[in-house]
Amino acid sequence: MDLSFTSEQEILQDSAVKFAQKGYSFDQYKKSLKAPGQCDPAIWKQVAEFGWLALAVPESAGGIGGSTLDIALVAEALGAGLVIEPFIAGAIFPAAIIAASESAGRQDALLGNLASGDAQLAVAYSERAGRFDPAQCTTIADKNAKGFVLSGEKICAFNAPNASHLIVSARNGSAVDLFLVPRETAGLSLTAYPVLGGGVAADVKLDGVQVDSDARLGDITALEAGLDKAIAVDCALALGGMKALFERTSAYLRTRKQFGVAIGTFQVLQHRVVDMFIELEQSRSLVLLATAKADSGDAVERRRAVSAAKAYVAKASKMVAQQAVQLHGGIGMTEELDVGHYFRQLTAFGTRFGDRDYHLDRFQAVAAA
Repeated sequence: MDLSFTSEQEILQDSAVKFAQKGYSFDQYKKSLKAPGQCDPAIWKQVAEFGWLALAVPESAGGIGGSTLDIALVAEALGAGLVIEPFIAGAIFPAAIIAASESAGRQDALLGNLASGDAQLAVAYSERAGRFDPAQCTTIADKNAKGFVLSGEKICAFNAPNASHLIVSARNGSAVDLFLVPRETAGLSLTAYPVLGGGVAADVKLDGVQVDSDARLGDITALEAGLDKAIAVDCALALGGMKALFERTSAYLRTRKQFGVAIGTFQVLQHRVVDMFIELEQSRSLVLLATAKADSGDAVERRRAVSAAKAYVAKASKMVAQQAVQLHGGIGMTEELDVGHYFRQLTAFGTRFGDRDYHLDRFQAVAAA
């Protein structure tokens, strides 16, 4: 398998790395944390101008129609730069669902607004008893003369407070379908809150929400395809954070002195850094596999690769983050140093879109099938 990047991908990666290193800083991260919805409008507009929000939008809707690998190259750089603007939750995840849905062509205007940065979306599919499984859905879609009436509750809909529209899953008879619902629709209410590591989410209540027939996007297969793409890209985001922590920790061990010598010369600490490097590189291999398979038409192959990556990277990122904090000593726990903030982001990654246990079970179930 040829794992080399094309010249276009190298340019894309280079521009994202430069933005994360020079256009975004730890001070900007802290500024974004205080912004409404933890999203700086100027940064979001800049990300849109680079064309990154258009990567998951089809060319027919004015987007770029990039591959999951293209998107992952950007995500890795954003993860390394502590960028908390909702690149995945607000753009990539919902755009991937719409692009894979039956009614993709009807949503070109909305996707165009998303690509230009003029709109953000959110996906509300998780339920309290669902245990990360999108098929576990008790929200009901009752068909009537005007379209459908949605009733139920969703939890932890990432980026919902910033979204103009929500993609909501609901049970339509025996099937689980997806519906596009404007956030200001009567009967829809949000309970918003910040999430660990940056960003916002909301619990969503649907109390007799009336939508027309055109609001139906399609069935659960579009959600599953979009979710797998989002997980693969999220793994790349975590990979960027792991890489940043590894580099910062290695540099610190070369400069921090104890007993008159750099502590990086102590063999026991060298072993711990090597362990971090091994986890980082093995994670990279699985992320590359997941991003390659995320665009596969074979759903079984896609699910296996994506769940394998998430299960492994969830474990590896936890190890790298913990080692980084420990090797920095007391300063690793301070608000003034970015190491602790990377730790929070990687901790949040561990349960976002399904934790390690869920994806191990999913991998085993797919393998058995």
